[in-house]
This record gives sequence, C-alpha cells and structure tokens, in this order.
Amino acid sequence: MTSLILASASPRRLALLHQLGYAPEVIATDVDESPRPGESPDTLALRLAHGKGLAAATARPEAVILAADTVVALGDRTFGKPCDYEEAVRMYTVLGGVWHQVHTAVAVLHRGRVDQRLCSSAVRLRPLSSAEMRSYWDTGEPVDKAGAYAVQGIGAVFVSGLQGSYSGVMGLPLFETAEMLAACGLSPPCLSGHP
Repeated sequence: MTSLILASASPRRLALLHQLGYAPEVIATDVDESPRPGESPDTLALRLAHGKGLAAATARPEAVILAADTVVALGDRTFGKPCDYEEAVRMYTVLGGVWHQVHTAVAVLHRGRVDQRLCSSAVRLRPLSSAEMRSYWDTGEPVDKAGAYAVQGIGAVFVSGLQGSYSGVMGLPLFETAEMLAACGLSPPCLSGHP
C-alpha cells in the first residue's frame, strides 16, 4: 500500500483529509513564504505548495506527498499570517466590506511526477468594529491564519459572502485533492465502502 504524506503541520488540512477517510503521516516542512518581487498571489501559492512538497519528498521519495498553501489577496496585495494584533487590525481594515480572493494551491508528488491545482475563491468580510477586532484576536484563532481569520471557526460570523470552495478557503479544496490522490491510486477511503 502506498503511504500518504501530508507536508503540512496544519490541523485544518489534516482534519479535512480525515473527513475523506485518509490517515496520512504528517511531515511539517519549513519553506520561505516571502513573495518574490512581482509575483502574483496565485503564483505564490503554487510555488509554495510545490516547494513544501519537494521538501517532504526528499525524506520519503517512495510515498505520495500532498502539500498545499493558501494565500489571501486583494488584487496583487497578499495577506499572510499576522505577526501581531496591529497587523491583524490593518488586515481587517482593508478586507472589511470588500470581496477578496483566497487562493489555495495543492501539489501532489509521486514517482517523480508533480500534479498541481489552484483553487481560487472569493470571500467578503463585513466591516469589523474595533471591539470585535480586539475580541476576535483575543480568542487566539486569527494568529496562524492567512488574512487573520478562519472561515471554519469563530471568524465565520464575519463572512458575509463566499463564492467558490468552502474547503479551499479552509486550506484544502477537497474536490481537487480527491481527484489528484485518486490519480495516484489513493481514492478517498470514505467512498470505498469499508470502515
């Protein structure tokens, strides 16, 4: 049986894979997530997913490696994980009341081949009050999230619209992921009829 490696320490990505019945081994990878000059947000997501996959593949070349990266953007401006409360406030101020993009790239590496997909969705946050920004930050949820919010958590109360893939906005588009893994002989166990 071919083993599946998740090249990510994200508990959300792991939970989404568990939802499909996969039980991957987790290998956290460390890549520089800084955008290159002139690099578009979607290209950045694709490059980072590929880079994370390559980093894990060197340790386990026989396995199927799944890597992903999510970039929140407004036009060509990217919004990573906030380094502190003040940066989160700046993000909420810019993103509140406008549609922005969430690009999640998935890379699957297996037997020297790389399959990549990009899932882009649009999200609209309602404007947040100063008190809401402070209260939300104090929950701890925004700290490690691109754009400083989590659509699947408390942050959902601020999401006034979403067009595209809900799981993609969470960090792993399940439709694309299941197709890519099935192409490597790893169809979703939840659909196999076995526990």
